[in-house]
Amino acid sequence: MTPIVTRLTLLTALAVVALAPTWAAAQSAPAPTGDPLKGAQKVQMCQGCHGIVGWRTAYPEVYRVPKIAGQHPPYIVAALKEYREGQRHHPSMDAIAASLTDQDMLDIAAYYSQSPLQTAVK
Repeated sequence: MTPIVTRLTLLTALAVVALAPTWAAAQSAPAPTGDPLKGAQKVQMCQGCHGIVGWRTAYPEVYRVPKIAGQHPPYIVAALKEYREGQRHHPSMDAIAASLTDQDMLDIAAYYSQSPLQTAVK
């Protein structure tokens, strides 16, 4: 082997050894969680649509509003982030999600995950 390859291999090995504790700590760190009590204070803007069983909206088109009570927190957070980042689109949801911090999303998700699951009236 050439001296350059040997040095490169040695530097790579040293980097792996040096970064291993940081990587391991990041892997074992608990996922951030929300506070359902704080979430209860942040859902006023959600309740007007998502809090009414069987609710349909007429803007921008007619459709049934999904119920989010009882939904898994990771799903709610992912959906809100997709609205905020423009991957999902709805005029009301785009505006609401744009105003939320990551912690707001976690808190709202924690609140709704502790609420009983609701199904739409047919």
